[in-house]
Amino acid sequence: MAKSFEQESPSINLIGAGTVIKGDIKSNGDIRIDGTLVGSVNSKGKLVVGATGNIEGEVNCQNADFSGIIKATVTVSELLSLKATAKLNGDVVTNKLAIEPGALFSGSCSMNNSIPFKEQSSAIKLN
Repeated sequence: MAKSFEQESPSINLIGAGTVIKGDIKSNGDIRIDGTLVGSVNSKGKLVVGATGNIEGEVNCQNADFSGIIKATVTVSELLSLKATAKLNGDVVTNKLAIEPGALFSGSCSMNNSIPFKEQSSAIKLN
């Protein structure tokens, strides 16, 4: 009898430009935000904030690429990348930080190579 193997594909969640979410988001997959989030985002995957994206609150993820405006406390367990159009105002805890020329960063940064991924509760679960 043949076994059926279903390959689990990671989810990719998108918050489009012009969309405003007030609340918390929790996802096991990747998230791209081109709209506005007022609240927290907790992702076991990668968080991408596009040039039109805006976050006010708290961020907790594995990897992140920021191109938009972020006013948040940010915890990234691996790599945080600030693109040239990024404007980050808040405290950062990460393992690795890459900042392109033109990016603006105001706040404190703590780098530690053993940051555990912290799970947050009471959130909207996507995936």
